[in-house]
Amino acid sequence: MLQQILNSLKGTVSNDDEDTRRAFERRESDQCIAIIDDIAFPVVNWSKGGILLNGDDRTFGIEDSKTVTLRFKLTDRVVDVEHKGRILRKGRDKFVVEFSPLSQNIERQFNNVVDDYVAQEFANSQA
Repeated sequence: MLQQILNSLKGTVSNDDEDTRRAFERRESDQCIAIIDDIAFPVVNWSKGGILLNGDDRTFGIEDSKTVTLRFKLTDRVVDVEHKGRILRKGRDKFVVEFSPLSQNIERQFNNVVDDYVAQEFANSQA
C-alpha cells in the first residue's frame, strides 16, 4: 500500500517529445555530492543513467573511465553508492558522467534513495 502511494507521487509529466525523452528521470532536488578521485563535486542533477556535475573538469578527459561515489543525505543516514562510469561531455565548469550498466544491487540502492526522498516530501506536505 505504501509503495503504491510512493509510486503515485513520482512525476511522469514531460514536455519532451516521445522520441527525445530521456531513458531515466533526472533528479535535481536530492541532497548529494559526487566523489571522483577523492575530489567532491556538487551534483546538478542525476539519474540512473548518469550525473551532471559542477566543477573543474580539466583533470578529466572525454571517455576516461572513473569510479564515482554518490553520497546522499537521507532522512536518518548518509548513503554512499559507488559505481563506474565514463566522462561523456565536458563544458564550462560542468561535466557529465555516464554510468556503466547498473547491477541489481546498485539499482536497488538508487531506488531506496528515491523512495526515501519521496517519503520525505510526502511527510513534509502533510505537516
